[in-house]
Amino acid sequence: MRTAPTKPILAVVAVLGLAGCSSGNGGTAYPVEPAISSLAQQSKAAELPARPKDLSLADIDPCQLLGQAQLDELKITSVPRKAAAAQDGPTCVFDSTQAEPFHALHLRIVNADVQEWLTGKRRKNSMTTAPAPVEGYPAITNYRAAGTPADCEVLVGVAKGQTMAAQEFAITTGAFSQPQLCQLATQAAGLAVQGLKNRT
Repeated sequence: MRTAPTKPILAVVAVLGLAGCSSGNGGTAYPVEPAISSLAQQSKAAELPARPKDLSLADIDPCQLLGQAQLDELKITSVPRKAAAAQDGPTCVFDSTQAEPFHALHLRIVNADVQEWLTGKRRKNSMTTAPAPVEGYPAITNYRAAGTPADCEVLVGVAKGQTMAAQEFAITTGAFSQPQLCQLATQAAGLAVQGLKNRT
């Protein structure tokens, strides 16, 4: 009687031994959610200030939050328009395309608490997050640190379970550093919160 080769069995055991890990670049295994990362995110969440008061986003059109003076300050040169396909809530697109470097702003309303991006289901290990209060409201910057800077999102917790997102996109490739994109997004978020205050 012939004995079956054992190499395939050993290969299966080796694969099973990696269960619970994800494969990174070059086949390197890493934990899906490292404990130290979770603790760091919880620490960031604890740094967020309490809301001065709730600013409801119910029935708010993000295209109406910025007046002409605010659009000029942000160098927006297009007529604000609703996004053709909203990511996860009403979204307005503002373009700055008359003078280089070109960029675009998306204002988005999301029915989720801002802490979801730090410790909840919207958290992604591939994204870099940091507390960055806006107009006294709890807010975070959210961006992908690797590669050429492409965008930066500032998420403001304006009410319980409601977040306003201001996301800046670099249209002119390589023209913006990551801090510059985050500064633009923070500026836009602050002006949008001011516009929201004027409407509530």
